[in-house]
Amino acid sequence: MGICVKSEIGKLKRVMLHRPGKELEKLIPGELERLLFDDIPYLKTARLEHDQFAGLLRDNDVEVVYLEDLMVETLKQEEGLREAFIEEYIQDGGDTAHQYREHLKEYLMSIRDERELVEKTMEGVYMEEIRSRQATPLVDLVRDNLRFVTNPIPNLYFTRDPFASIGYGVSINKMYSETRRRETIYGKYIINYHPDFAGRVKQYYHRDDLFSIEGGDILVLGRRVLAVGISQRTTPEAVELLAKRIFADEASDVETILALDIPNLRAYMHLDTVLTQVDYDKFTVYPGILGSLRIYEICRGEKTDTLRVSELDNGLAMALATHLGLDEITLIHCGGRNGIASEREQWNDGSNTLAIAPGRVIVYDRNNITNQILRENGIQVLEIPSSELSRGRGGPRCMSMPLIREDV
Repeated sequence: MGICVKSEIGKLKRVMLHRPGKELEKLIPGELERLLFDDIPYLKTARLEHDQFAGLLRDNDVEVVYLEDLMVETLKQEEGLREAFIEEYIQDGGDTAHQYREHLKEYLMSIRDERELVEKTMEGVYMEEIRSRQATPLVDLVRDNLRFVTNPIPNLYFTRDPFASIGYGVSINKMYSETRRRETIYGKYIINYHPDFAGRVKQYYHRDDLFSIEGGDILVLGRRVLAVGISQRTTPEAVELLAKRIFADEASDVETILALDIPNLRAYMHLDTVLTQVDYDKFTVYPGILGSLRIYEICRGEKTDTLRVSELDNGLAMALATHLGLDEITLIHCGGRNGIASEREQWNDGSNTLAIAPGRVIVYDRNNITNQILRENGIQVLEIPSSELSRGRGGPRCMSMPLIREDV
């Protein structure tokens, strides 16, 4: 089956989600900043909201598959995959996981049910779960039994970031924060070993590459052009490496990559928090970036493995129109012309739309001003509830990884 994503707006046929799990219940106030949350979502309601999101996708003829299901199916493919996965998981688990490597591995290997194992790696392992397996007298006296040996991975429901679909290939990303680095292990094993993907998907980036890049910064604008954000979480070095590998692939149609340098702020952590495509010639944009945005055009260089880069000075709208082969495009301002509404609704992911077909998007219901402006611009707006999902700082695009879209 593989992957086929050559636009942001082609009719969505297959998408990967992750239903929020017990990892959200492991969030505590003192760990929120480190785990990249601003508040603690209520899991029961977050799941209800996420189920409505998945239901709306299915109602629009989209096949929904889940990260956790794909990973379970992957581990069942070969006997040795379980041990290799556990070892890599521990390797990326941090100092405490390394300290208790043998005991942690023994504990995880003892979980014979693949689903239970996958869910346990996602929600984290407490010290008390492995304590009986080792003798650490000082630690036993000093450390809390509820200290984590491996931390929870609460950002997993933002499936857009760990890897990105590009044409028939993927970027298995090097995540910016140590908190999210383990997320990409699942994508690596699924792409390499799941029968739907194994041997069918070109890999343009790898989780062990040096420089960070995340899927929220990668927009597939068309067969021949990508936009990649240079942001808080994606470095220019990573963009160059991704560009060289895509251009080196003779099967790729991509001829141009637009690198959009956006402010390095948590509020604008990814390009798709300030810019998403909603129709052939329409984009939502947070107007606060327009004054400082710098745009670079990246093409193949004259020699192998080189790039030709130039800065564009004709503005975002003209740059997008030119590279999409259009006379003009419409930038729909998040929050309209009201600065307070614009800033508030951008924070609540008003610019983070998921197009499921040209001119048809899924959005959070809370961004009523932006949603109304989208409707006034001829966009069919499908709303989902967002009181808890939005606490993680990500919208419908962040929560979805397209695997197959129809061509446009």
